[in-house]
Amino acid sequence: MQGGTFRLFRFAGITVFLHFSWFIMAAYQLTERSHNYSSPVWAVYEYLALFGIVLLHEFGHALACRQTGGEADRIVLWPLGGIAFVNPPPRPGAVLWSIAAGPLVNVALMPIFGALVFFARQSAGLSPDLQHLFEAIRFVNYGLLIFNLLPIYPLDGGQIFRALLWFPLGQIRSLKVASFVGLIGGVGLALFALWLRSFWIGLLAFFLLSQAVNGWRHAKTLAPETGSDLPPGDPAR
Repeated sequence: MQGGTFRLFRFAGITVFLHFSWFIMAAYQLTERSHNYSSPVWAVYEYLALFGIVLLHEFGHALACRQTGGEADRIVLWPLGGIAFVNPPPRPGAVLWSIAAGPLVNVALMPIFGALVFFARQSAGLSPDLQHLFEAIRFVNYGLLIFNLLPIYPLDGGQIFRALLWFPLGQIRSLKVASFVGLIGGVGLALFALWLRSFWIGLLAFFLLSQAVNGWRHAKTLAPETGSDLPPGDPAR
């Protein structure tokens, strides 16, 4: 056990861990999803498929980071998704590819899940539960893609936004701007959670807000170390 996690497996030099709180969320989600099927076992398949998609997404980040010469050897699955611990080289292009590769996995999965849904709808006598499972998995993949691309740091969209800003603004200013936008987005998500009275969305909003604050603080610590905030490629760098 490390910080409430335990090891699941290791693939391509990347170790996957599962946080114990995943089981708490699983129990809640299975209770909510089971009424959509004739048997609760289909809800289990749906929930495992959800985290299968998340895991593929995180491997996209990790393998792309390694491709740039960075370090990536750990993925943690937890109730709100997954986290790939990546450390790409401090270059905007390397950061951009390391982050963008995750959502690109979801894009690559879209035609596969679309074909499964089409097959299910065209097949007479196919189990309604199986058809609903395919449709739910496709919806989950779409939802993860759209949510992750929101420009809220540290979501993928926020980090892609930061990497794009890095080219003209430099490492520190881009992180400050992305973190500030992340704070605004986190507050908006928190208000949305209050409106829906959703504990889980509120928890996610708290996590995003805390990470946006950490990003802002990290940008401030970078300034004394670099001595300036000149755009990449400047001779002073």
